Amino acid sequence: MLDLVIDGEKCTRCEQCVRDCPLAVLVMDQGVPYVGEDKEEKCIECQHCLAVCPTGALGIFGLKPEDSLPLAGYLPAPVEMETLIKGRRSIRRFQREPVDSATIEKLLKIATHAPTGVNARKVLFTVIEDQQTMEQVKHATMEGIRKAVQEESLPKGKEFYGGILRAWDKGADILFRKAPHLLIVSVDAKAPAPMADGFIAMTTFEMMAATLGLGTLWDGLAKWAMVDLNTELRVQLGIPESHELVYVMLFGKPAVTYHRTVQRDADLKLNRVVWDK
Repeated sequence: MLDLVIDGEKCTRCEQCVRDCPLAVLVMDQGVPYVGEDKEEKCIECQHCLAVCPTGALGIFGLKPEDSLPLAGYLPAPVEMETLIKGRRSIRRFQREPVDSATIEKLLKIATHAPTGVNARKVLFTVIEDQQTMEQVKHATMEGIRKAVQEESLPKGKEFYGGILRAWDKGADILFRKAPHLLIVSVDAKAPAPMADGFIAMTTFEMMAATLGLGTLWDGLAKWAMVDLNTELRVQLGIPESHELVYVMLFGKPAVTYHRTVQRDADLKLNRVVWDK
């Protein structure tokens, strides 16, 4: 049920909610917005109507506009956003101290606001907070590599994992960088755009983590070792078989401080298209 609630005293009949509804679920009747006949099933639960109402007159799904965050005066200035994007670094040195659970939960809840194709919202965040579990997962992954090395079953081009294993045996953690936490994002394969949804969600998580002083690392090496090489580990982690596994990300408190952005403007690859009329 959409449970559309209109405060008649606050509603100005501006029709913004009707005009902004992506699938024309809302219509006007004598100046009052309502759910059109046989239109409720078309709703993708985007909440555009809740967000676009200038007076906060509209509630939906039992959600009240006063419980939303206001946008005016709270958005970052362009230079702040630019600095965040340019200043983000891949962190490969982490403090051993774990991140508190409340902060991790906050990050994950914010990441659920990342856009998804047709607002499918089928993204699953598999996170490892517990330090003992993190160590067990690391060891299980490395033992999977060890088995492949012993059986000489590493695929062509992946032979370098043998070197990663030898380094591990000597105390060097190339794969997990001694990070205290790990995030795996997977998406229901039946979603309209599972891979895109997952990458957008992880990018949202990463950028918000940076604002809280946390570091992240997109870890393709761990992704292959944990998922492609060790299929049993995926099951043990509780990732549904019906999901496409998007990527693995390490995160935690960085043990390194960067003081300025890098300079990559010269790296711009641009294909500017102008068609003659």
